[in-house]
Amino acid sequence: MPATSPTISFELYPPRTPKGAAALPATVAALASVKPDFFSVTYGASGRTRETSGALLAHIIEHTDVAPIAHLTCVGASEADLEEVVTGLIAIGVRDFLALRGDPPEGEPDWRPHPEGFTTASELVTLLRRVEARELAGSADTASPLSIAVAAYPGGRFDEHGNPVVEPGTVEALRAKQDAGADYAITQVFFDPASYAGFVRTAREAGVHIPIVPGIIPLTDPRRLRKLESLTGVPVPESLLQHLESAPDPEERYRRGLAAGVDLVQGVLEAGAPGLHIYTFNSRGPALDLLAAAGLRSAPVESR
Repeated sequence: MPATSPTISFELYPPRTPKGAAALPATVAALASVKPDFFSVTYGASGRTRETSGALLAHIIEHTDVAPIAHLTCVGASEADLEEVVTGLIAIGVRDFLALRGDPPEGEPDWRPHPEGFTTASELVTLLRRVEARELAGSADTASPLSIAVAAYPGGRFDEHGNPVVEPGTVEALRAKQDAGADYAITQVFFDPASYAGFVRTAREAGVHIPIVPGIIPLTDPRRLRKLESLTGVPVPESLLQHLESAPDPEERYRRGLAAGVDLVQGVLEAGAPGLHIYTFNSRGPALDLLAAAGLRSAPVESR
């Protein structure tokens, strides 16, 4: 892609049901047809989806020309176990990773971190760079360097004057991940371009220079937005929810959500975003429709 064009990427998760597994290959093929820069594949808390995540990564490698990014979480795993996972993923052709601390499993109040594990994503980045150095040293120049992404958290809170509130700890953590060897960051969800722009500005002032790619969720499903708010704690603007839920029918609700998504995309691109990372929830229609409506891909609008 030309240097002036924003990168486009999609996030997928391993299928959770037989129906989801049956539908996923068609979704992968449809998303791959618009030539994204990469797919990212999620990894369950404490590595619960290791096998299914690996199968999805292998499918992407075998059936598309799109680079796959493997999510890695360090919470709940030992250093030795993580190194084994990384080595195995490299063996099937993965060269790109998203290093995450991860969350403890739900419903386990007595859960404790692994005593021989990590507690920060920056430590996981350091491990990836160590595995990379060992591999490159013995590869006779046949292997390429790893690409390592990390998460950033712009949040979505505003002060009484309407200015985005950036938590200092999130910027400090991002700086630590950069210093450990991260190449770029992908943000978690937010709903206002000002949240992204404010976070990037604060990060740059703190010495973060790596690219920060905004994570974008299609805004077409208010039920999903409400659920996401409960999971992440990032507030969805009530005005957006009311606008969607007051639509007279599903088609109009979808149209309104699509228009709001285009406004969000245009806002972050105007703020200097180097690309877009779209959280698909394994649904190709809203993601492809958003790109088409924003004029970023020449793809027909699919049925939902």
